[in-house]
Amino acid sequence: MNYVEQSQAAGRHVFPDLTRAFALIGIVLVNVGAIAFPMMKGFIDGGLNTPLDQAAMFSTTAFFLLKSYTLFSFMFGVGFAYQMQSAERHGTGFAGRYWRRIFGLLVLGLLHVALLFQGDILVMYAILGSILFLFRKSTVKTLKRWAISIYSFQVVLVGFGALAVAMAQKYVPEEMAIEIEVMKDSVIESRAVFGEGTFIESVSLRFAEWSEIIIFGMMIQGFGALAFFLFGLAAVRADIISNPSAPIWKKFRRIFLPIGIAGSLAAAYVFSTAGDMMGPKMMLAMALVTLFAPFSTAGYLGLIAKWAEGPMTPFKTFIARGGTASLTAYLMQGLILSLIFNNYGLGLYREIGAAGCVLIALLTGIFTVSFTSLWRKKFTRGPMEYLLRSWTYWGTNKN
Repeated sequence: MNYVEQSQAAGRHVFPDLTRAFALIGIVLVNVGAIAFPMMKGFIDGGLNTPLDQAAMFSTTAFFLLKSYTLFSFMFGVGFAYQMQSAERHGTGFAGRYWRRIFGLLVLGLLHVALLFQGDILVMYAILGSILFLFRKSTVKTLKRWAISIYSFQVVLVGFGALAVAMAQKYVPEEMAIEIEVMKDSVIESRAVFGEGTFIESVSLRFAEWSEIIIFGMMIQGFGALAFFLFGLAAVRADIISNPSAPIWKKFRRIFLPIGIAGSLAAAYVFSTAGDMMGPKMMLAMALVTLFAPFSTAGYLGLIAKWAEGPMTPFKTFIARGGTASLTAYLMQGLILSLIFNNYGLGLYREIGAAGCVLIALLTGIFTVSFTSLWRKKFTRGPMEYLLRSWTYWGTNKN
């Protein structure tokens, strides 16, 4: 049974798989700056030497920063709904399997942190997925209300952070200076370990950095991710995820997309002129990115829906099939970039500007989606999906 036949047998549309593939490309374009350069500064730490470098950072900020993760989070909510539907169809218990899956994601996330990338999202998803379980019986209306409220809180929180940084620089500059020195020391350590250190040293530092950024990451992305979990679940409940011709997708691409792109371009401009990760300008940029990301995400969903409702061409089938093994592709991206940039690999840490890094990330994204598509042509699931599923259904009937 080929991909199209499998999708039809499961009652699923190609739309979600195309979305996953698109999100995977965007995620690697955003992540590369935190793998090729110190995570606390990214390309700002010596990667913006040419106009092309500056254009590369501007573009990834405007079109992919936060938008790719919100798309991925949306699809996590869709997947959650699909898992519940599968359990209902087969008359099997859902809760036990789901909690094993969450624990499996947690373990994979911690391994990802240790071995590949301290900016991992799987641990965050495991934590937030535990909260998502509480909404498993909620109506579409309830899910939408909670999602909008939670994301609004995210915007207020980031906006308050920007205000707090501005106030601190004005009224307690000494404390801010101390924090900036701490960041500088962290950047110096990252340069030494990832640029010149051993694999074991990199594992230790990755965990140390992750333990410091996980709380900050939850504040910057966590509430937004949970909101889009709920939006994804609502989309399945409303039966629009399997209907790319639904009027809402047209509204998203015609109204929400222009708003999102305009706001994100403004945010990218502020971001590109900030120069200091701890400065109020950078925090203002993050607040603007957070505010307009949902509009861009909705617009992207509208565009993907437009593509999805057309005929199933070989290229569309190829891309969508690659999106069915998103866990494998995501972890493979971390592996490839880690081996390219860290000292225990090719040792290109801080050696290539933003434009070169973004090009490498784009090729990596295309390769991983292509690999998973070709893999899925021969196998029912991706390798990491098979591993996670085996753990999830361990000792149970795998219907």
